[in-house]
Amino acid sequence: MLKLLILTAFVVAPLAAFADDTKPAKLSVGDRLPPLKGEFLTGRAAQLPDVSLGKVAVVMLGFTYDSRHAVEAWGEWFRKTIGLDGETTFFEVPMIGGMGRLGRWFIDSGMRRGTPKDLHENVITVYGGTGDWKRRVGFASEDAAYLLLLDRDGTVRWMHAGDFDETTARELEKTIAALR
Repeated sequence: MLKLLILTAFVVAPLAAFADDTKPAKLSVGDRLPPLKGEFLTGRAAQLPDVSLGKVAVVMLGFTYDSRHAVEAWGEWFRKTIGLDGETTFFEVPMIGGMGRLGRWFIDSGMRRGTPKDLHENVITVYGGTGDWKRRVGFASEDAAYLLLLDRDGTVRWMHAGDFDETTARELEKTIAALR
């Protein structure tokens, strides 16, 4: 029993502490977006923030199938209100973990069919790493959209979690205008 306690104190406990230190920190305004690797619906590799550099970008993460409603509402607002004007862009990012990876081909095919072709380079599917990204964005609501506004250098300048609402949209619009 004493050997087990010593093993726990000197081997297992330090390893557990090390594991906690390797968890990604929660993102804050002012942080550079860590690399987020995925694939555009066109099949081309994509990595944020690299694909957004030089533009102000809204990144809209969704972690569940039902979160697509909130993400799509924010995306529609962006296209109608802000638009793709060479200075600004947006990315809808479905975060797919667990067993979803097994259905990758079917999931991507369905998204391609349901997304206008001219927006295929605005959707980045990410398979895996969802736990780390949930920690980064402070995941609290299953079906919420998690929005990150990036400046031209890939630094987070504004964050929001939730459904589309006019008050928050006006706040985001003002912040985008200030970054242009």
